[in-house]
Amino acid sequence: MSSEEVFVFPASFAQQRLWFLDQLIPDNGIYNVPTVIRLTGSLKLAALEETFNEIVRRHETLRTTFIVSDGQPLQAIPAESCANAPTLTIPLSVLDLQQLPDDEQEVKAKCIITAEIEHPFDLSSGPLLRVILLVLSETEHILLLNMHHIICDDWSMGVLIRELGTLYAAFAQNKPSPLLELPLQYADFAHWQREWLQGEVLQTQLAYWREQLNGISILHLPTDKPRPAIQSYQGATQFLELPLKLIDALEKLSQQEDVTLFMTLVAAFQTLLYRYTHQEDIALGSPIANRNRSEIEGIIGFFVNSLVIRSNLSENPTFRELLGRVREVTLGAYSHQDLPFEKLVEELHPERNLSHHPLFQVVFGFQNAPMSSLELPGLVPSFMNIDLKKTRFDLELHLWKCSEDFRSLGGGNWEYSEGLRGVMVYNTDLFDKATISRMVEHFKTLLSAIVANPEERIANLPLLSEAELHQVLVEWNNTQADYPQDKCIHQLFEKKVQEYPDSIAVNFANKQLTYEELNTRSNKLAHHLQKIGVCSEVLVGICISQSIEMIVGLLGILKAGGAYVPLDSSYPQERLVFMLEDAQVSVLLTQENLLKHFEGFSKPIICIDKDWETITQEKQDNP
Repeated sequence: MSSEEVFVFPASFAQQRLWFLDQLIPDNGIYNVPTVIRLTGSLKLAALEETFNEIVRRHETLRTTFIVSDGQPLQAIPAESCANAPTLTIPLSVLDLQQLPDDEQEVKAKCIITAEIEHPFDLSSGPLLRVILLVLSETEHILLLNMHHIICDDWSMGVLIRELGTLYAAFAQNKPSPLLELPLQYADFAHWQREWLQGEVLQTQLAYWREQLNGISILHLPTDKPRPAIQSYQGATQFLELPLKLIDALEKLSQQEDVTLFMTLVAAFQTLLYRYTHQEDIALGSPIANRNRSEIEGIIGFFVNSLVIRSNLSENPTFRELLGRVREVTLGAYSHQDLPFEKLVEELHPERNLSHHPLFQVVFGFQNAPMSSLELPGLVPSFMNIDLKKTRFDLELHLWKCSEDFRSLGGGNWEYSEGLRGVMVYNTDLFDKATISRMVEHFKTLLSAIVANPEERIANLPLLSEAELHQVLVEWNNTQADYPQDKCIHQLFEKKVQEYPDSIAVNFANKQLTYEELNTRSNKLAHHLQKIGVCSEVLVGICISQSIEMIVGLLGILKAGGAYVPLDSSYPQERLVFMLEDAQVSVLLTQENLLKHFEGFSKPIICIDKDWETITQEKQDNP
């Protein structure tokens, strides 16, 4: 193909970054965008082939490949009139599975679908759209569409599905295409973006995001497995549904607080992450369509932008208060949405770490407007569930509105026909399936609690379901044990020392003692106490700050035969002196920095820290 037959354009900022990532992680299907449709009925194959070729003709992105000039990617687009262009006509791969038994058909089909979804694209040679048709019988087919993210986004998939229905309906009846020619192509957008986003416009956008993201922290979700040094992008999915009654209540709350349902769901999800991580600075990535002009609404292309929604959850606000904070940061992000995320990363230079995504590690997406269903004459199409095996993030939650005729990206097998449907995609290098299942249920419980009491502080909103509460409070709390009536506490402890001498007995502030070590220290203290008269019926006051030494002190007093009188150093000095005198305490065990509270006490005082060198000379056997 000669150079005269190819038009070359700059890549958009989003395409440029995706191209660089493809070079960094080659032969990887993490940026594949698949859709699988089961077609039941009489399929006209010629009409289907003509449909896809017309879609490819209409949309330059579908016949785009990428070349390199001075280390930068450029879009290479064959001319529409170029009959020899290898990417102008999309090959429709037809795989006949009719000879297989029914059960083997489904297994084979699933294997083919999984392999195709994970099969990488070659950005330099294309095509970047692959279409496969599995023939199960004369009236049963599976249509698999797969595109690289560099030429499409979720909105684009809706455009493709809509044109698929319109064009197939026309071509199946030997009618011409009823679609008007597109006023613009994606290359026009890429050119405009680079022309517009510079100078004062660029600096204004950057100034906002520099301030908004200053000091942003990494979200440390508790994981089931250690985080690998380099992301493998291995993922899995779990689907979820939120019934219409709950969504109506959330909509009502949103209206009362002058926020959108998206903002309410963001606030709820950030509350969930706050409860899981105990971090007060929560940043989410959220996709936004970035199609602000009607001329580009019908174009297949990579327009979507990622906004960082960073919320401050400090001081344990009520959920209503949090909604106000989320509203403010979301509106700010919307008003500065034109800066591509790729440009933001380039300009801010966040600390790069191959173990996680820059700026945010968790994604929340919400498709508010249901897309119309796919209608094909003579066919009943149904979208099949796709178990995504790849993710670029730690965690993704995507929700979308549904209705009776809703085209569900997640396929069938749903309980509710209205409300919200969703999918949680998670990194399997970090999380187990059971953990994500619990997280999904916690999110549902949290949403119900928010509706019931939006005035509750976010740290107090319930997460556990009734079943989990019963498990924690009843099943796991069934720890009653029969203890010997003729043994004291310190004697029961000494029995555990014999059974588990090297096990950790006490852990505090990164300090640990085994049972053997704790027993030895408390024995030495007990012998020291006995030397100054502590025995049965003798009361020993103990005033020691929370520490391992406090446990040593309590055990030492008991082992010496005495009884302890706990004293709180926050009490007034007069109160402490009165307690010592009233209880007729004979010995005081404390720490050097607390002596000032007991200046009027005239009986023996032992400082467990200052006097430890003397105490440690005592015998270590049980008294």
